[in-house]
Amino acid sequence: MGKTILDLAGELLAKSEVVTLASVTEEGFPRVCAMARVRSEGVKTVWMATGTYSKKTEHFRKNPKASVCAYSGGDSLTLVGNVAVLTDERTRKDLWQEWFIKHFPKGPDDPDYCVLKFDAVEATVYINEVFETHPV
Repeated sequence: MGKTILDLAGELLAKSEVVTLASVTEEGFPRVCAMARVRSEGVKTVWMATGTYSKKTEHFRKNPKASVCAYSGGDSLTLVGNVAVLTDERTRKDLWQEWFIKHFPKGPDDPDYCVLKFDAVEATVYINEVFETHPV
């Protein structure tokens, strides 16, 4: 059996070192940031790391609605869903990467380090000239 468009979208996301992440400001405007994709599971879940003090973290604590986008060679994936701000020790250590040290000098125990866990509810995919939207 062949791969579904969501399988192909998951592969596109897995190959994307950088994704865009949109939060909603206090004034209701979208705010888009480029983010390193730390890990993903298909198109359902994406993890990113950031500072506990960042504007996006503030936004997500007030309003978890978000969007993630990935693009490669004319193919694209747009996800909408919700972000949880995770600060538990297990998650932070599990997702820690050595290059984070330049941002969080105290390592995975740095109080300024947190993980953003994005859970998608919908995926809009344009791959191989096929355009579809699916619940996730």
